[in-house]
Amino acid sequence: MFTQLALDLQLRESYTFDNFISGDNALVVSMLKQMATKGGEQQLFIWGEQFLGKSHLLQATCQLAGSQQRSISYLPLSLMLQYSADVLEDLEKIDLVCVDDVQLLEGQSAWQEKVFDLINRMREHQKALIFASHLPPNDLQLTLEDVRSRLNWGPVIQLKALDDEQKQQALQMRAQMRGFELPDAVAVFMLKNYARDLTGLFEKLEQLDKASLMQQKRLTIPFVKQVCEN
Repeated sequence: MFTQLALDLQLRESYTFDNFISGDNALVVSMLKQMATKGGEQQLFIWGEQFLGKSHLLQATCQLAGSQQRSISYLPLSLMLQYSADVLEDLEKIDLVCVDDVQLLEGQSAWQEKVFDLINRMREHQKALIFASHLPPNDLQLTLEDVRSRLNWGPVIQLKALDDEQKQQALQMRAQMRGFELPDAVAVFMLKNYARDLTGLFEKLEQLDKASLMQQKRLTIPFVKQVCEN
């Protein structure tokens, strides 16, 4: 078992490295795995547009670190900002802290100050710290300039989008995990006709899985049209 402190935010068990299609992101995946197992960089900042899997990677890192009996804390600012920034106190006691949605620090002076202090304390105690954001540090509109410099203390790496072939692979892997087969032709049809981001495609896949079980039908293109377009 592992310990997740700070409001006991729960990780999604499905977010692991095993079901993440790396595509052109093999380097950042390797770096995250090293940090999870108490190696590699002390601080890392990954960024990229929505729906590329940043939250998946941060939670996968936490899952792996937890399996190594390390204490972890996953902090999505999309949920955390409703609380006082004081929740970041004492996190230097934790082996690995992952802060998601860093772009939401814009306009949040109190939180910027606490993140500044957190980075300093984590560095002093030699603990691992990972950030994820839609934007790189130098493009964030921050009122506290020192925060920007601290966010740049470790490598800053852009997460790259998957191409269609890699998205198809991700879809078929997700289907296999759910216990059914997604034929090539159906996967290609979904990519061409529905949401281009993996989050939207995975939601369609879940919808199809439930409909297929209920109606006892295989996934064919006509069936997909019936379920997704009615």
